[in-house]
Amino acid sequence: MFFRNLTLYRLPTPWNMDLAKLEEMLARNPFTRCSGSEQQRSGWISPRDKGSLVYAQNRQWLIALCTEQRLLPSSVIQDEVRERAEALEEQQGYAPGRKQLRELKDRVAEELLPRAFTRRRTTFVWIDPVNGWLAVDASALSKAEEVLEQLRMVLDDFPLSLVHTKLSPSSAMADWLAGGEAPVNFTVDRDCELKAVGEEKAAVRYVRHPLDGDGIASEIKAHLAAGKLPTRLALTWNDRISFVLTERLEIKRLGFLDLLMEEAEKNTEHAEEKFDADFALMTGELARFIPSLLDALGGEVVEDRA
Repeated sequence: MFFRNLTLYRLPTPWNMDLAKLEEMLARNPFTRCSGSEQQRSGWISPRDKGSLVYAQNRQWLIALCTEQRLLPSSVIQDEVRERAEALEEQQGYAPGRKQLRELKDRVAEELLPRAFTRRRTTFVWIDPVNGWLAVDASALSKAEEVLEQLRMVLDDFPLSLVHTKLSPSSAMADWLAGGEAPVNFTVDRDCELKAVGEEKAAVRYVRHPLDGDGIASEIKAHLAAGKLPTRLALTWNDRISFVLTERLEIKRLGFLDLLMEEAEKNTEHAEEKFDADFALMTGELARFIPSLLDALGGEVVEDRA
């Protein structure tokens, strides 16, 4: 149940939403499978194997978007179009033109789509109405925005904004690396990426290297002096959560460390109990971790979200 990524948004204030109302609105677009003519379809499902569309515990909410895609590789279409184009050329005595090829491609895709394999993915969204957060477990901002687009389709008014900080993540990470010291409650781990700002976009990556060693620390400082900026930095918070911070304030490779996992395993014999315990532990830890991270980045830029 533990999230692997966080793309963090601020809920509008005030946000007059209750559990029953959110459940009703998500039910406007429940997940159903792709029809034979559809390449993709998305809809809301229960975050658990069964139950309501909104899972709630301790005033924390969890929702889940399921997306089904039909996998029809372009190479398969091209091969079929090529065969049919050759047959058509033999039949009519001349090669098909662009319009004929375009129509042939559309017809092939329409015929093959219902027979294509399907793939599903589920994306979870954590909503914290107490502290005003919404977090999407998505590996990229574009994926998170796809989920929010589906959410905006069912909610009547839902202006969201990405969280912004007074210090940009890049400049803050550069200060930590240049000074050889992480902010309070954080430690620098063994992964880092730096990129040049200019057109060359030259990049340097350190993977599983101790960044505080004399040699590597000096190299990193030289890259910073040459104008490169950190775009990714692995960190640990309070020996409880490991993660990679990006220049866009995305939190990737989120990991809850052994101590937390041991706590989650206690007194949870059944799957439902484990789900409840995992969610409570995750949201409780993230509720402390997020403000600490924002403080390390100079504090949140508060905007008028009314």
